Amino acid sequence: MAVREPVVSIRNVSKTYASGFEALKHVDLDIHRGEIFALLGPNGAGKTTLISIICGIVNASSGTVVADGHDIVADYRGARSKIGLVPQELSTDTFETVWSTLRFSRGLFGKPPDAAHLERVLRDLSLWDKRNDKIMTLSGGMKRRVLIAKALAHEPQILFLDEPTAGVDVELRHDMWQMVRRLRENGTTIILTTHYIEEAEEMADRIGVIRKGELILVEDKKTLMRQLGSKQLAISLQAPLADIPSGLADLPLTLSEGGHSLVYTFDTQSEDTGIAPLLRRLHEQGIDFKDLHSSESSLEDIFVSLVRAPA
Repeated sequence: MAVREPVVSIRNVSKTYASGFEALKHVDLDIHRGEIFALLGPNGAGKTTLISIICGIVNASSGTVVADGHDIVADYRGARSKIGLVPQELSTDTFETVWSTLRFSRGLFGKPPDAAHLERVLRDLSLWDKRNDKIMTLSGGMKRRVLIAKALAHEPQILFLDEPTAGVDVELRHDMWQMVRRLRENGTTIILTTHYIEEAEEMADRIGVIRKGELILVEDKKTLMRQLGSKQLAISLQAPLADIPSGLADLPLTLSEGGHSLVYTFDTQSEDTGIAPLLRRLHEQGIDFKDLHSSESSLEDIFVSLVRAPA
């Protein structure tokens, strides 16, 4: 990936609450213009705290953040005008109509009225037919769509999606990711947190993993999958084994399915997988097999191994 200018620069950001709890510890991160960046981490890792600091909702204890050239403290109005946020919580203007709450959200940022833009946003989110409905009459999934529409009303260059698909239906998830792709194509930078790691695997350009307030890894998704992923070959045996023969003890083999399957793990980066020599050695040991099945680590496997690994 070519080097691109950062649209968000985070330098040495820490957050310690009055109770003494360290929510963030010296976080450094550059988010590239026009990318989809997925921030992953277990509950309580600091994802929402970091997003809240960038968006000006929470004050950092130390460090600096620059959003599209605007320091979030020294030039907070300029910074916030560039940012849209879809929060985790459903908090909407219950008694307002969908249309009026979008117009109000746009006006809060000093943007002139633009009915055409708001119509595009509502149509993209399948909300156009609901534009005159009061928000209190909408379903939970529709209210989530309204939150996204509000975040897009002032045409932000940076969009934060904090667990945007939590508790929503499959149709909305598909609609949302189509919209995210269109936004990225138009130059909007997307930063998302999600517990649906398959979404990050499908959508993200880069992955960041945060654990106990520390950013432990930032990597291009494809590079991460290649470097930390592994492939496995499951060999279904004709007859079960009680243990791995001594003649195969030097190989990365494990027994599974009550001894009916041998599992061989190999490096995805290696040109020589070692499968051909393995099959020859099985023949030499008199071990017959009836089927072979290969699989590759998912991003979820890599994520779990990272957050469980010792510090």
